Amino acid sequence: MPVWLTLVPAISKLLDRIIPDPQAAANAKLELVKAENSQALEEMQIALQADTNQTQIDQAEAQNKNLFVSGWRPFIGWVCGAAFAYHFIIQPLIAFIIANIGGNVKLPDFDMQELTTVLMGMLGLGGLRTIEKIKNAD
Repeated sequence: MPVWLTLVPAISKLLDRIIPDPQAAANAKLELVKAENSQALEEMQIALQADTNQTQIDQAEAQNKNLFVSGWRPFIGWVCGAAFAYHFIIQPLIAFIIANIGGNVKLPDFDMQELTTVLMGMLGLGGLRTIEKIKNAD
């Protein structure tokens, strides 16, 4: 958001003091609000166009018969799922078993923050697809 938009309330109060005519002050405030709304509308239209473009690219990729084009998302999903399964189920279970039989082994660990970033982005997209499926959309 542009810095000047944060000044709108202060400018509105200032207009009340500068312009003694209530009608002229009201008109000035109306113009200020119009400018604020047009900027917000323009930003929303740009974001919507970017989302629409990305959706078209995603659809073209998904329809491609080449596994290296259309299969990268399922691959990333399986990798993330396997990593989560290892980190939260398999690794603790193996560590528990090794500790109970008297062993002392350091199992590999990885940075969950990076993995979570990728997975949450994919789950967000997956959640939208679930809504589409519920609504019977293609």
